[in-house]
Amino acid sequence: MAPVVVLWLAMCLGGTWAVDKGNFKTCDQSAFCKRQRALKPGESPYRALLETMELTNTRLTLQLINDNNKVRLLLELYRLQGNITRVKINELKPLKPRYEVPDVLIREPPTEPLSLLSQDENGVVLSLGAESQRVIVSARPFRLDIMEGREVLMSLNSRGLLAFEHLRMRKDTTSPLFFLFFFFFQSTFSLWIISVFCSFLSIVSDSLFCPSPYHPSFSYKAENVDEEKVEDGMWEETFKSHTDSKPNGPSAVSLDFSLPGVEHVYGIPEHADTLRLKTTDNGDPYRLYNLDVFQYELYNPMALYGAVPVMLAHNTQRTTGIFWLNAAETWVDISSNTTVFGKMLDYVQGSSETPQTDVRWISESGIIDVFIMLGPKPKDVFSQYASLTGTQSFPPLTSLGYHQCRWNYNDQEDVKSVDAGFDEHDIPYDFIWLDIEHTDGKRYFTWDTHKFATPKEMLQGLMDKKRKMVAIVDPHIKVDSNYKIHNEIRSRGFYIKNKDGGDYEGWCWPGSAGYPDFTRIDMRDWWASMFAYDQYEGSMENLYTWNDMNEPSVFNGPEVTMHKDAMHGAWEHRDLHNTYGFYVQMATAEGLIKRSGGVERPFVLTRAFFAGSQRYGAVWTGDNAAEWDHLKISIPMCLSLGLVGISFCGADVGGFFKSPSTELLVRWYQTGAYQPFFRAHAHLDTPRREPWLFGPENTALIREAVRQRYTLLPYWYQQFYQAHRTGQPVMRPLWVEYPQDPATFTLDDEFLIGKDLLVHPVTEEGARGVTAYLPGKDEVWFDVHTFQRHNGAQNLYIPVTMSSIPVFQRGGSIIPRKLRVRRSSTCMEHDPYTLFVALNSQRKAEGELYIDDGHTFNYEKEEFIHRRLSFANNILSSLNLAPDAKFTTQSWIERIVILGASKPSKITLKAADGQESQVEFEFDASMSVLTLRKPGMNSGADWTVTLQ
Repeated sequence: MAPVVVLWLAMCLGGTWAVDKGNFKTCDQSAFCKRQRALKPGESPYRALLETMELTNTRLTLQLINDNNKVRLLLELYRLQGNITRVKINELKPLKPRYEVPDVLIREPPTEPLSLLSQDENGVVLSLGAESQRVIVSARPFRLDIMEGREVLMSLNSRGLLAFEHLRMRKDTTSPLFFLFFFFFQSTFSLWIISVFCSFLSIVSDSLFCPSPYHPSFSYKAENVDEEKVEDGMWEETFKSHTDSKPNGPSAVSLDFSLPGVEHVYGIPEHADTLRLKTTDNGDPYRLYNLDVFQYELYNPMALYGAVPVMLAHNTQRTTGIFWLNAAETWVDISSNTTVFGKMLDYVQGSSETPQTDVRWISESGIIDVFIMLGPKPKDVFSQYASLTGTQSFPPLTSLGYHQCRWNYNDQEDVKSVDAGFDEHDIPYDFIWLDIEHTDGKRYFTWDTHKFATPKEMLQGLMDKKRKMVAIVDPHIKVDSNYKIHNEIRSRGFYIKNKDGGDYEGWCWPGSAGYPDFTRIDMRDWWASMFAYDQYEGSMENLYTWNDMNEPSVFNGPEVTMHKDAMHGAWEHRDLHNTYGFYVQMATAEGLIKRSGGVERPFVLTRAFFAGSQRYGAVWTGDNAAEWDHLKISIPMCLSLGLVGISFCGADVGGFFKSPSTELLVRWYQTGAYQPFFRAHAHLDTPRREPWLFGPENTALIREAVRQRYTLLPYWYQQFYQAHRTGQPVMRPLWVEYPQDPATFTLDDEFLIGKDLLVHPVTEEGARGVTAYLPGKDEVWFDVHTFQRHNGAQNLYIPVTMSSIPVFQRGGSIIPRKLRVRRSSTCMEHDPYTLFVALNSQRKAEGELYIDDGHTFNYEKEEFIHRRLSFANNILSSLNLAPDAKFTTQSWIERIVILGASKPSKITLKAADGQESQVEFEFDASMSVLTLRKPGMNSGADWTVTLQ
């Protein structure tokens, strides 16, 4: 291994394991953030030029002018389908195009008509159609208010913090010949000559920067040339030993949003913080900038591995969302206050005090492109966001099982031994993982020829047991003329370039590495082709992929990432940094699909992500530590991701760094078993921690937690199907289902899976009890282990032992399980179902059952079973929700357990052909539990069961 990498590893692995905050910028150390944060509220220089307004059926355009420097901006406003408003602000005549984020939106959002209600010298009022919604554009200063009736839903630039740093010439590099022409020739024709001449100069020499004389930076008055104040960091910025050349100068954009009536905001992952976002008045803003952060600090607004610029605001009346579509480094300030909203253009009468949250977004470059999702319900915001960026990919069923990983399993014998250990100790699992050491010298798409000499033999051994493997493929490519992947990328010109035009190189695991430009579709297509079985030697259909280090991580780069002045074609890395990991996962997922001829669903785990990453696979919370607080924080971190579309989330069970106590390890398995992505992982410098290495008692506790996961796989799979169809999160905060209950608004130590399972993991060391809030004043909840019934709208104290995992099923729900747990989920494919019917206070319940082949895209061809299960008037029935669908199953209904039941005299089953038969049952009067044994009907058939 290269000496620099060895040194880096020594620093990482030696001494104290903790983040070095000095490696990462604060707002004060980020020049554009510091500049923008210094602006004073209430001093907006921007004015709307109402005479420039143009209104078509689908769009309003309007020029804004900065009265300080006379630079004009173009405002575009769209009303989109689904109760969404889009606002775009760009320079009217930029020196060069500014970056607009491609590929994140699944399509150009469809529009709906806008209409003008009124206009005067102070502003305009537009109708948004539904429910008296209006947009009020005020002229001086520019301000935009979205209203419904007399209620202000959201205001833009109400604090006057809109800022748009226009592209400009750098004075000390401007051609002196330009000024000669500029001052001597001022006719329109002469300006045209100057423009042509400047174009010639830029071709002759890159150092002769000569922008168009038509740009608003120029004025016929010479004194205006020096009007703009030059501040430190505008044209060059140094952090530690790294200098950012900033060839385009200052280009930051900023806009403030006011949310009257709102005290709770959520989202903008990824941060290791509480679910409810905190105010940032007395510290740094939340930062969105994908970084490789070594053992991150908790309860901190520092940037982490991923960035989704989406925020949700919620109160008892409404949920709204803000999607800030910008891929550059971004900071988000949050403040709360109580304000007085008074008369506004005669639409709001009187005044009243109301709580308010103010949010300000600041990005280094690009444009302002914001989608305002107006709800009004949480599920509406999820649907609105999904209509823009897509839904969670529908994962293979096996990927919802348990994953065993560590850095690293040593060789094929080690893999075989670990695999056998699960069988010996009767613990199911689906995937075993290989980290970077499985490769030939960190050359991805290869195998170590000594340790993994016959990878197909290893994969076939797993396949024979219906198990699978994941191998890591990182996006940094070893610079080695004997390495096929490197040679191909270099010869095709696919590497990102440095500011001088050469291939960008940095240090990562292989030593000197190049970084493919995944923003290029031809690069992504080529990368996808490398997963073909004849290209990726040793791979088979049960090998899947893990993309790590894709922020991108550059060990010797600024903040352990890529230099911002690196080039992706015409664009700087600063413009698109946060989408790099998004593109890597996109290309990898496409590769796994293509290798199967478009038949098989992929599974790809990524560490870096952006808005839209949900379309391509799973994420995890990165390099956590074996500490109780890291266990606790995994819950709000995954809840935050679910709120912004990324449902397939988990944390390294046991903690990546350090060594967990046996108590912590057991509690982490119990928590992870009820989170969407369930994987144990550990650093190579930690002792081995396979589940059976901590004594028989702890092995039994871990086995039970894993088995609980497997019994619930039908329910998990059903929730992911719904997430794929609707955009609703799988793991969700309680307030999503109980939006009018303020007691749920800050809860982040418990959560719901779908709407019917409530989980309160034990995350305190030495806990003898936990207090769970059971929501819903009219709800009842059943302990899934004891079947004890509890009323909703109460804080319930639950005594716990080491075997306890507090989980409750909502009364009024029906949840399918498979109780015959086998060595892997594939082995359970044809096993029978048990239906758990939890009756509400009206003695009713409903649920669904979804079945398909578990791994192909054939569900898109309506090859699935989707049934509605309902219980009312003592009749349990199964009805077909997809009568045109075509699929059959061997699975049958083995058992029905009805919670909160009364004892019947007899039970009759009526099959689809009309035949009736009696069903055996048992009744536990002490718990009011009725169990029907072996009713025997096929899971895909129509049937009714009548209790008499």
